[in-house]
Amino acid sequence: MTQVIDRLAEIAPRYEALFCDLWGCLHNGIAPYAAAVAALQAFRAGGGRVVLMTNAPRPASVIATHLDRMGVPRSAWDLLVSSGDAAQAAMVAGAVGRRVHHIGAAKDASFFTDLAPWIAGTAPLRVPLEEAEGIVCTGLADDLTETPEDYRGRLILARERGLRLLCANPDIVVDYGDRRLYCAGALAEAYAAMGGESLYFGKPHPPIYDLARRRLAAAGGGLPADDRILAVGDGIATDVAGGMAEGLDSLFVTGGLAAEAFGPDPEHPDPARLRDWLAAREMTPTAAIGRLR
Repeated sequence: MTQVIDRLAEIAPRYEALFCDLWGCLHNGIAPYAAAVAALQAFRAGGGRVVLMTNAPRPASVIATHLDRMGVPRSAWDLLVSSGDAAQAAMVAGAVGRRVHHIGAAKDASFFTDLAPWIAGTAPLRVPLEEAEGIVCTGLADDLTETPEDYRGRLILARERGLRLLCANPDIVVDYGDRRLYCAGALAEAYAAMGGESLYFGKPHPPIYDLARRRLAAAGGGLPADDRILAVGDGIATDVAGGMAEGLDSLFVTGGLAAEAFGPDPEHPDPARLRDWLAAREMTPTAAIGRLR
């Protein structure tokens, strides 16, 4: 049975490391949640290590700079691992070919230019769809106005050509302030539904967890046993499902993407609604909390 808690500190002594989601847990895309920052700082002060794990389709270095500008202090985390990092490695290894068509925003150009230092090789050449051997999808070109339906024609053409799609962000949607936007995962899902092949490297898929473990071990202090790592996030199909598949305990932040399902107060989910909602999805996170604090 899922334990409903009020504060991370209630279960923190059980764990040596957190694999903590960003969007919806630590910030809302615009500003950090002060209580979440304080909770992570307290966890680190108690000897724990915090690995920020995000499905953002950009290199960790770019995301770290963005967090700095947003006002998330470095004292709240130790390491940052992104879906972009894991997907970059696969792209450079030729997972979808050496001539690729990019679907995504101009802001995602760093995916092709700012390779993580541990990635050996060069990015493939970006070409028009008609010349491509595969697709690299980092998101929608304009996620403020577009939906997956705007890409239907392009995806049908790609399917007919037998192209594989590398998805740099498996998230379907994300909340940006008070707006809900589509992510690369929505396009990858649509492509798979029409018979195309989509490849994933972020949560809930193994590559990003393998990368997080390697980086945590390399940072010193050893790699904690799986039962001493807690996966934290508001995505039941990404953060929680991924953590459970990896044999990790999970903390479901109910006040994020699914907040409306648990009653009028996002800080305090209704236990009965939460129980029924989880049962309908056959998911049993170790614990649940309204907001990370």
